[in-house]
Amino acid sequence: VQLQASGGGLVQAGGSLRLSCAASGSIFGIDSMGWYRQAPEKERELVAAISSTGRTNYADSVKGRFTISRANAKKSMYLQMNSLKPEDTAVYYCNAGITPIGSWSLHEYWGQGTQVTVSS
Repeated sequence: VQLQASGGGLVQAGGSLRLSCAASGSIFGIDSMGWYRQAPEKERELVAAISSTGRTNYADSVKGRFTISRANAKKSMYLQMNSLKPEDTAVYYCNAGITPIGSWSLHEYWGQGTQVTVSS
């Protein structure tokens, strides 16, 4: 099972980016999914999360600017980021709770990270 994140890049303040995360492999089911970010010399923090039923929650710093969504049939998750600020600059990681085929338990998986840089 793997998570592949994509969509990062360099954007000016006020601009937008859309991150994608795709799960692949022998997957029985996907529970909650989320986006985390880590800026230099800072701890990794939760940006947004979405449950298997579509319930969402956001960090206060991104509420009203970012939107998390998922497409269960595609085993994918997205993060639409609008009105980006320089303080959003970080490596963004996707995370998911996945039950692999042949397993009776949920496992946590991380994507490889994608760099988002917002210039002022």
